[in-house]
This record gives sequence, structure tokens and C-alpha cells, in this order.
Amino acid sequence: MTAAPMLTGYRVLDVTQFVAGPTCTRIMAELGAEVIKVEFAPSGDRGRGSGDRSRDPRLRNSSQSTYSFQHNHSKKSLGTDIKQARGRELIKALVAKSDVVVENFAPGVMKRMGLGYDDLRGINPRLIMCSISLAGQSGPLSQKPGFDYMGAAYAGISGLAGEPDRAPAQFATAVGDSATGITAAMAVGFALLHRERTGEGQHIDCSLIDTYFHMHEVNVPKASLRGPSFAPKRAGSLHPDGGPTGIFRYRGEEFIAIMVMPYQWQQMVATMNMPALAEDPRFATPRARRDNNEALKGIIEAWLQQFPSRDAAIASLEAGRISCAPVLTLHEAIAHPHLRQRGTVRRVKDPLIGEFDIPGMPVKFSQWPERGSLRAPLLGENNEEVLREVLSLPDAEIAALYTEKVLVRDPLLKDAHAPSVTGKVRAEG
Repeated sequence: MTAAPMLTGYRVLDVTQFVAGPTCTRIMAELGAEVIKVEFAPSGDRGRGSGDRSRDPRLRNSSQSTYSFQHNHSKKSLGTDIKQARGRELIKALVAKSDVVVENFAPGVMKRMGLGYDDLRGINPRLIMCSISLAGQSGPLSQKPGFDYMGAAYAGISGLAGEPDRAPAQFATAVGDSATGITAAMAVGFALLHRERTGEGQHIDCSLIDTYFHMHEVNVPKASLRGPSFAPKRAGSLHPDGGPTGIFRYRGEEFIAIMVMPYQWQQMVATMNMPALAEDPRFATPRARRDNNEALKGIIEAWLQQFPSRDAAIASLEAGRISCAPVLTLHEAIAHPHLRQRGTVRRVKDPLIGEFDIPGMPVKFSQWPERGSLRAPLLGENNEEVLREVLSLPDAEIAALYTEKVLVRDPLLKDAHAPSVTGKVRAEG
């Protein structure tokens, strides 16, 4: 393995909130980049208000939460009042010494603060700036603010989820935010490679709608060619193309996900030991199985219920080389030995909150080991470090910035016992 992480030596300014932007910069931080998270007064990233907090009443006013830890570990935090000219000057001074800026405000917000791409590349022509938004920096929807679920709705994804006789289902997780953050990290990596070869910086335009629309794996060309005659419909727990593919009930609240490709239908028939299904005209072709998928679902579920356990049913399907998986609850997934062994589920320890699990990196690198110990900063915890080491500001000037309320930080860092708190935080890192 290499002696240092692959992004060592790169500095990233993270001017983002919630999930998509922080996911992009967290990935870069885990790969060795120095990520300085710029958080605005008075409370920093609004995501700090989500998730669980310390159960100790003395620590309830802390800026730390499980949500913030998950999305912002491995970063440094600089808390500043962006409404003050001096706060904006600090950001510009950091831009001059940075490789990347990532922001996820609605288009135009950064420009109005004098921090748009044209402003910043005048300071640093080699700068790579990645802007993440609902709809992108151009186009009729570009000025519209919004979150993950709006992206899914505009991309024609939401309308495909749910039962056919009910309203579209609401996703329970931020699929598009996470995917867009990963997409943005990929784009920044490619832009850095381009800069290494050409010396050119550039502006990356990354949108939730674009990412979501890219997830249509088959329907876009069909809709384009066929017009209104092709109208994908919600199919609930079954895939609309038949298969049989979908979520099948074993017993009670235990379910099995099964996917049968057209060429595997005979395998499924043999696995179920129901040769009559192969001759049944309702299931003779992929289209017939699609049109009669509810009837086929009933037959499969009746067959599954004959097994003494869900694991036994899965073993039978796997013996027939049918793709399947138990539909796990979140607690079951967290406890699964495979996810634990690969670091997909990662145990962390925060000195204020305690021990808990978070998702691990979605990829593994042969030349870069994952960090064994992670920590996340409190709001403004690295103010002095960043201003001293990166901008070479003297202590007297930093003190003045606090007095003028240009800098903000977690209440615990202001407390008389702050040295013990920060010492404990650093000892855990």
C-alpha cells in the first residue's frame, strides 16, 4: 500500500450543508484531502440539528449530533459570519490556498455573496469549483431551490414508486442526495486529473435532477420511441416487467427479494418443482408473466410458505441459482456479519455522544486502507488552527475576530471547561 492517502496534499473548502455536498467532501476527506468545512453563523450546517445528540443534559447545547458526525467526520470546522465582509474575506483568502471549493446553495447565492466561480477563479485560476443544486446552474428550473425528493419528482422517478391504486410512495432515504454526492466526488477527482495534465481549473455543475434521471435504466428510450403508448406504471412490490421479480412474502413480516430473468424461468420452474407452470399459458412468455404477475406472485408465496424457515426457502432458491435475498430490517442489516467484516457498517466513538454505527465508504481501494478511527469536529473547533496554519494570522487578530463575532464556535468551546472538552475530543481522534 502507498505510504499516504491518494488525496494527501489537496485542500478542499466545503461550503455545503445536509447530505449531497457533505457526502462529496467527506469522501475526499476520507481519501486524505484536507477538508475545511466553512460553517455559517450562528449555528453552522443546518444538518447539525438532525440526528441524535448527547444524553448528558450538560452537553445538550453542543453542536454535535449523529447526523453531523456521519456526514462530516474527517473534516475541520471553521465557523464564520458570512454576512460580515471580514467573514467573506477569510473565505477568499482560503480560496487562494485551496484546490477545490464545493458548495450546494441555490444557484446565484454564492454569486450574490461575491463568491461565485468567476469571482473565485480570479483569485485562484487553478481552482476547481463544484456546485451542487436541485436543477443545475442553467435551464428554466435553475433558480428553483429544493431537496432530494424534488429531484426524484422532476426526474420521473417518484411517479414509478408505490402501489398502482394509490399515490406515489415517498422514499424513506435520501437516495438522490447520496448518489449526487458520490457523483460530485467522482467529477472533482476527474477535474483534478485534468488539472494535473493541463493546469486548468474548471466549474463543475452537478444536479439532483440529472443524477436521478440517469437512474432510468431502460424506460427513457422506450418512452422516446413509442410515445404515449408506453406509460410505465407503479407496480407496488412487483417489478412491472414481470420476471417474476419483486418482493415476496414468506410469512408474517418476513419477505424475500427474488429476481428471475427471462432465460431463468425454466430454472425457477424446476426449483419450485412445478412443471405445470412451464405449460401454463398465463406464464409461457415474459409478457404473459408480466400481465399475470399477481397470479404468479400468489403461487410463489404459497410455495415459499411450505418451508420451515425463510433461510430454508432462500437455500432452495440459491440451489436453483435463482437470485434472491432476505429483506432485512435496518437492525438486521447493521448486525449482518458480511456488512461488519467489510466495514460497510462502521463503529465510531464520539466523546460527547458515545459509540454508534455509521455507514462506511462505498468503495474499497487496494492501495489505501480505511481509517480505523474517525472523529467529527464541533462547530468552529478548528478556527484557530486553520487561521494560524493556513492564513498565518496572529493570535491578536484571531481574538479580534471573535470579539467582532466574525468567528463562531460551539458553546462548549467557550465554556470555562473548554480545554478539558477539546482535550477529550482530540484524545479520541
